[in-house]
Amino acid sequence: MRCVLTGGVARLGLTIDPRVMGRAPAVPRALSLGPFTLADARRYGLDRWNLRGASWRRLGPRTYSLARLDKTPQLKLEAASRRLPRGAAFSGFTAAWLHGLDVEPCDPIEVTVPSPARISTRAGILVHRRAMDRDEVVRTRGLPATSMVRTIRDLCMRLSLTEAVAIADMALHAGKVDRQDLVGAAAVRTAGVRLLRQVLEHVEPAAESPMETRLRMLLVLAGLPRPEAQVAVRDRLLRVIGRLDLYYRDERLGLEYDGGTHRDTLAEDNRRQNRLLDAGVRLLRFTAGDIFNTPDHVIGLVRTALAA
Repeated sequence: MRCVLTGGVARLGLTIDPRVMGRAPAVPRALSLGPFTLADARRYGLDRWNLRGASWRRLGPRTYSLARLDKTPQLKLEAASRRLPRGAAFSGFTAAWLHGLDVEPCDPIEVTVPSPARISTRAGILVHRRAMDRDEVVRTRGLPATSMVRTIRDLCMRLSLTEAVAIADMALHAGKVDRQDLVGAAAVRTAGVRLLRQVLEHVEPAAESPMETRLRMLLVLAGLPRPEAQVAVRDRLLRVIGRLDLYYRDERLGLEYDGGTHRDTLAEDNRRQNRLLDAGVRLLRFTAGDIFNTPDHVIGLVRTALAA
């Protein structure tokens, strides 16, 4: 510390780091569009200390973004992709989400890498070491991911039959995969194909939600007949009076899964139910709580209704 006399007044002269005194650097446009690494920042004159301010968000080891960008799954995956070795691809539920399926993609982020790759499981990223053929890796949403067929096969290595069918139903319904491609994958002797072959016996492309699939599989695995999915019911004049999630045509028994959308359209649902009842269709309605918490009760109600 030194003393400087100016105009008869003594000031304390402090040596101050010019990085603190200088104006904050302008944000380069290239760094404002998405995630970037510390190496990227340094190319634009920014260093680690610049990125500690409120304008920036740390997404992972040496990975950042502007704080104003929404921390969406896409942003998290783009950040993670900056740390992946050559030949790596997002896989499992992460790949399923990238293909457009309604699953959680980041809990954890799943990645498959060739065996020799030097990367280990780290915070938030689960690393699988498996060989991948070139045609099993695609780009979707701008990121490398296992193909839809490979993704389903990989998930068949660890999911229950019901959950694997739910994934396959979603993929088929959305047109993300062709059934014949799954048949072809099931013909190859490799990990996951045993369950995949069982999945192919139960898939239903018409299914419109995973919970609808879970309800159908609950009944089938309990030994009840397989109901038709997404059936349009008509009156005597052949006018469509309603569409049922699941339907036993001969017994005129309809089954419905009541999710959040049903609550949002309660009045129309009630009118549709009245039209179906008037046409002689019996209805049973179930919630997620029924399917997950009291499955035996659901099975018993449907079994009794079928026998009536």
